[in-house]
Amino acid sequence: MDVLEAIFTRRSIRKYTDKPVGEDPVQTLLRAGMQAPSAHNAQPWDFIVLTDRKILKCIQSFHPYSKMLKKAALAILVCGNTALENSSAYVNQDCAAATQNILLAAHGLGLGAVWLGIYPREERVAGMRQLLKIPEAIIPVSLISLGYPEEAKEKTDRFRPERVHFNGW
Repeated sequence: MDVLEAIFTRRSIRKYTDKPVGEDPVQTLLRAGMQAPSAHNAQPWDFIVLTDRKILKCIQSFHPYSKMLKKAALAILVCGNTALENSSAYVNQDCAAATQNILLAAHGLGLGAVWLGIYPREERVAGMRQLLKIPEAIIPVSLISLGYPEEAKEKTDRFRPERVHFNGW
């Protein structure tokens, strides 16, 4: 899939088939995440791959928008590692770039995915930290629900020329 086609056709997918996602696609997704740009090339991220049904179900107790995890084949938690960053001001942006790379790679592989925000919602951060025994230096930033899509969404054009400004407001 062409990169522009992937950008313009990727949609949030919340309904999945029961087909399992193999190890090779998961490795490709993780590699894509790690190819993201980061401030000072610090690459301050760690990833937790979640396939355990009990864990995926527990997330629903503290994340109100995570119902799709019931049928997801897996999820990837993107975490900011503050011990690896040069400046704490950019870890969330770096993890957002990694998240977007994973979303685009998933679409390119024929997978459906949706981005679930974790940080800065304290109850979600605390829930993930407790559930997965995440150390304090690690910030759970985003969770990506993944699986083979059971739904198809139409392409949408989100371009709004009135929101573009040149050389000032």
